[in-house]
Amino acid sequence: MRRMALIHKATLSPTKVELLAAWLPSRSWYQGTAGAAVERVASYRFDDPEGEVGIETMLVTAGKGPTYQIPLTYRAAPIEGADEWLVGTMEHSVLGRRWVYDGTGDVVYAEALAQALLTGSGQAQEYVEVDGHLEPRQPSMTVTTSLINEFAEARAVTAITHVDPGNPTVIETDKLILTIPRILDRAVSHPGAVLFGTWPSEPASVPLAFALPR
Repeated sequence: MRRMALIHKATLSPTKVELLAAWLPSRSWYQGTAGAAVERVASYRFDDPEGEVGIETMLVTAGKGPTYQIPLTYRAAPIEGADEWLVGTMEHSVLGRRWVYDGTGDVVYAEALAQALLTGSGQAQEYVEVDGHLEPRQPSMTVTTSLINEFAEARAVTAITHVDPGNPTVIETDKLILTIPRILDRAVSHPGAVLFGTWPSEPASVPLAFALPR
């Protein structure tokens, strides 16, 4: 089944970029200065099969610094005991208040990333609702995978056991170890299955994530 993400035409307050501009300087891997202008470069989405959690990974720059990768999850209610992963809250003109989390601490993101890496499901097709109809939206980047079939039995992630929040961020789950570079670099390499991305200003494949069975 084709994975999809429904995008609402809505006003966000604060915007995603404004949230990230306030949050980024608190990260150990941030190389810019506080107050540097944050700009969106591109983004890709995964699908939550339950339809409850929005999953979007944003690529941004801050000033003249590198390109950062920030997985985000959007939820209708806070996650109990997950304050350390909270990026902030925003008001969505269609959906109401949304709690925005650093996805590396959210098991829904970990499971979606595992599926993309190990099944080749890739990114979700984005649709915008216009006058009651769903119209496809051109993605701002393309995501592909290098599949390693012997990992098939490790696909279903159900729990996060530990997260190292540095660069790269390493998510240890009950089935896999997922590695997510925060500062994107074509030269970064890890063993295992690899998620690659390209976007208009970076037509050469850049590794976005890696997976190894535990």
